[in-house]
This record gives sequence, structure tokens and C-alpha cells, in this order.
Amino acid sequence: MGNSAGAVALTIVLVVLIIFVVIVLIRSVRIIPQARAGVVERLGKYQRTLNPGLTILIPFVDRLLPLLDLREQVVSFPPQPVITEDNLVVSIDTVVYFQVTDPRAATYEIANYIQAVEQLTTTTLRNVVGGLNLEEALTSRDQINGQLRGVLDEATGRWGIRVSRVELKAIDPPLSIQDSMEKQMRAERDRRAAILTAEGTKQSAILTAEGERQSAILKAEGDAKAAILRADGESQAIQKVFDAIHKGNPTQKLLAYQYLQTLPKLAEGSSNKLWIIPSEVGEALKGIGNVLGQVNPGPDSVDFGDPGQGSTGTHSA
Repeated sequence: MGNSAGAVALTIVLVVLIIFVVIVLIRSVRIIPQARAGVVERLGKYQRTLNPGLTILIPFVDRLLPLLDLREQVVSFPPQPVITEDNLVVSIDTVVYFQVTDPRAATYEIANYIQAVEQLTTTTLRNVVGGLNLEEALTSRDQINGQLRGVLDEATGRWGIRVSRVELKAIDPPLSIQDSMEKQMRAERDRRAAILTAEGTKQSAILTAEGERQSAILKAEGDAKAAILRADGESQAIQKVFDAIHKGNPTQKLLAYQYLQTLPKLAEGSSNKLWIIPSEVGEALKGIGNVLGQVNPGPDSVDFGDPGQGSTGTHSA
């Protein structure tokens, strides 16, 4: 019985010893992930900063503090009421982009760096926007962002934090001011629309008048060219007829005969009551009469008068 009890006790001691060794190994070997950093304290005092990878700690002597994230972090702070220079309360939402650059300073120089960044952002924002009126605050976001970033980066440098960007997510004026601004913008849009409409009408009228002027000019030029071409054609036709007559060498009898064939056409129409016959026609008719042997005109003949003078004859239609 005694040997059995001793064996059981020895087994229990060995199990406890194995568990203790496992715990010691677990506490001694640590793996730091990428983009993380760890601060090691030895007997309550800062000893070193652990980089990503495998590291060995002294059990019960070294203590590893919670790991810090070295990646750039984005923190959105709730809306903060800010009073502008013209005594209007606006609500501003901010977003801060920052990164831990010194794990030791971020651990020992500030208790809670996220809360510190939030409070510093709020106070700096009130100082910056307090010197601007509402219109300037709404239209000067880049200026406000630059001032906030400069102040935060300078203040958080000793905390081991680098502020890369500060953005104003929203600036909300009071509802009454929003209604007034909407009415003002609506009136401005209506005014611009009226100006653009009037300008378009003016340009349309100018273009229409210019088109009509160009059309009239082109039409007049076309009519002038057509008249010139028509006159040139008639001139060439007359010249050709004249040349053809002279080349044919017509006699006076032939010319008189052709003229007599043309006389009935002169009397056509009910309004032709009186027409004039040149005196040269009389000489031509006398020549034809001498040829045909009809010198004495009949009672119904036309009296052409003296060959040397122009005479008139009447014809009843």
C-alpha cells in the first residue's frame, strides 16, 4: 500500500511539473505579427520594444504589454457644436488619419492617445472655425483641414503619433439658416437661368439676322451674275444673227419681204390700234412693187407716206 501511495504522489508531481514547464514555455516564447509592436517591461521597467517575429521572454520577470497597431488608423469623431464668428452654431464631423510611429512614447507619454487626439481636434476646430463666419467656414474646408493637421501633428509628435490627414466630413448649419441658404441658391439659379435664356435668345436673333443677310447677299450676287450671263447670251445671239445675215449677203427685196411677214404679228391683240412703220420700209415696198408689177396700191392698201420720212399707219384690230 505504501508503495502504491508513493507512486501516485510521484505521478502527480510529475504531471504538475510538466504543466509548469508548458506554462513557462508558453510565457517565454512570443510571436509578434507583422505591422504590430510590443513593449516589454522587466520587473516593471521598460526593457525593449519587440519587432515582428519570434522572441524569447524571461518568465515571471518580463511582461509583454498589449500589442500596438503600427498601421495608419482612421478615427471618426462624433459631431461637435462650434460657434462661428457671426454667432451661429454649426455641427462639424471630423475624420482623423494617424499612425503610431514610436510604440514606447505612445505607451508611456499618453494614457489614451485616441481620446487625446479627439479632444485636441475638438478644441483646435473651435479655435479655427471661431475666427470664420458661416460662409467662410463652408467654403474654406481645405484651409481648416490644413490648420487642424498642423496643430495636431505638432502636438502629437511627442506622443509617438503622426497625424497624416484631417478631414471635415460634414458641416451642418442650423435648419433656419439652411432654409435661407436654399432660398438664396434657388433665386441665384433662377437668375442665372434667366440670364442664360436671354443670352441664348440674343445669340439666336443675331445668328438669324446674320443668316438672312448672308442669304440676301448671295441671292443678289446670284441675280447679278444671272443677269450678266443672260445679257452676255443675248449679246452673243444677236452677234451671231448679225454675222449670219451679213455672211448670207441678203438683198433689199428679201429684207422687205421678211419685214412684211412680220407686220401681221405687230397687229395681234385687241389693244393694238395704232402702230408705226419706219420710212425705210416704204422704199423696200416700192422695190418689191416694181418687181412684182404692183406699183399702184389698192383702196385697202396701207399708205406708207414719203420714203424720206417716217409715216404712221392705222390698223383696226
